[in-house]
Amino acid sequence: MKEVKVLLKDDEIPRQWYNVQADLPTPMPPPLHPGTGQPLAPEDMARIFPMNLIEQEMSLERWIDIPEEVLEKLLLWRPSPLSRAYNFERILDSPVKIYYKNEGLSPAGSHKPNTAVAQAYYNKIFGIKRISTETGAGQWGSALSMACNMFGIECRVFMVRVSYDQKPYRRLMMQTWGADCFPSPSEITETGRRILADNPDSPGSLGIAISEAIEDIMDKEDCRYALGSVLNHVVLHQTIIGLEAHRQMEKIGVYPDVVIGCAGGGSNFAGLALPFVRDKIHGREVSVVAAEPTSCPTLTRGPYAYDFGDLAMTTPLLAMYTLGHDYVPAPIHAGGLRYHGMAPIVSHLVKERLVEPRAYNQLETFDAGVKWARAEGFIPAPETNHAIAAVVEEARRAKEEGREKTILFNWSGHGLVDLASYDAYLSGKLVNYSLPDEDIKRAKETVSRFPKP
Repeated sequence: MKEVKVLLKDDEIPRQWYNVQADLPTPMPPPLHPGTGQPLAPEDMARIFPMNLIEQEMSLERWIDIPEEVLEKLLLWRPSPLSRAYNFERILDSPVKIYYKNEGLSPAGSHKPNTAVAQAYYNKIFGIKRISTETGAGQWGSALSMACNMFGIECRVFMVRVSYDQKPYRRLMMQTWGADCFPSPSEITETGRRILADNPDSPGSLGIAISEAIEDIMDKEDCRYALGSVLNHVVLHQTIIGLEAHRQMEKIGVYPDVVIGCAGGGSNFAGLALPFVRDKIHGREVSVVAAEPTSCPTLTRGPYAYDFGDLAMTTPLLAMYTLGHDYVPAPIHAGGLRYHGMAPIVSHLVKERLVEPRAYNQLETFDAGVKWARAEGFIPAPETNHAIAAVVEEARRAKEEGREKTILFNWSGHGLVDLASYDAYLSGKLVNYSLPDEDIKRAKETVSRFPKP
C-alpha cells in the first residue's frame, strides 16, 4: 500500500518558531515612523499592539519559544499531515512527486489560526479585553474570532465589503464564535463614513479595513489591533508549517526541488517556505515560488518602496513591494490575495532573489483547483488555487524537460464556504483581469514621496 500521509506525533510538534532574519545575507530595511520618517522604536507601536508582540516583531533571535498555552490550542489540529498527491500526479502525467501540507484541517479551515491563537494569547496575558482586526476573504477574521473565544477576549472584525457580500458564511462563522463583524467601509468609524460619503458603493479594500480597525482601538487602553499577515511576528508564528514539513520530509528521506505557496500578504507562503529558504541561504539547491494573482500583482509588477499598510496612513512605513496604500483592488474571488502590499520579509527575499514571484490569472487558477478537487477530493480555497496553478506549471516544465522533480506546496485552506466562486467559474461568469499599466504608474507616483529603502 502506498504511503499517502506523513504524520508527526503530538509530542513532535515544533516548540519554537523560526525567525529568518537571523540568517538573512543582508539585513532588512527598518520600519519607519509615519510622522518623523525615522526608524521605528518599540514604544511607537505600543498603542496598536501589546508590547510582547512588538518584541517579537523587532526580534533578531533565530528561535523563539512557543508558550505551552499556545501549544495546547494548536494541538487541536497540529501537527498537520504532509500528504502525497498521487491522483493529481496521475492526471498531470508528469515525472513529478507532489507533496502538500494540509492546513485546511484547522477548525477555521485554513492556516490563519496558527498566528490567531498566538496573538490572542499574547494580548490576553497583556491584559487586553478586545481586539479589532480586518479581514478580506474572511479566513483571518474567522480564525481570530475562534482564538479570541478560546482566551475570553472580545473580537471586532471589519470585513472588506465585496467579501462580506460574496462570503456570508464566513461572517456567520465569526458570529458563531462570538465576534462582531461589520462590512468595510462601515458607518462606525470616521474613515468608513468619509469613504462612503465619497463612494456609497465602495467595494472596500484591506487597506480601508485596516484603517477602520486601527481607528476603532486608538482611544481605548484595553483594546489592541491584530493583523493576520504581512508583519514579522505573524510570519514568525506561521513558520510552524514549514518546520513540520521539514521534519516530515526528513522522515521519508525526501527533499523538495520546488517549494510553492500562494501570496497575498505573505504569511502562508512564508510559513511554509522560510525553513527551506534558510537551507537555500546556506547553500542547498531549492527553488522557492510565490504565486499571486494577475489582478493584484504586488510582487511581479509593483515597485519596491516604503509605503503605508493602510489607506489612512496610520501604520508605520514598511519597505515592501506595493501597489500603493490607496489602491482598491478588483473584486476577484480570491479575497485573501487582494492586499496592496507584501510582507517585508517576503519582499526582501524577492529583492535578494531568494524567492521567485509568479502571477496567475483567475481562470487558470480555478481550472487548476477544479482539477485538484476532481483528483484529490478536497475543494481548495480560491487563494490556494494559485499555488496549485504554480504546481501545474512546474509539472508541465518537468514533462517538457523530461526531468524528475519533487514539489512541496502549502494547501493553505479549503473552499467549502467559497463555493459561490466555484459557481461563478463553472457557470462561465468569471473572467480574467490583469492590472492596467496606469495602476502601476499610479502606485509608483504614490510611493515616490516617501523615503527610499
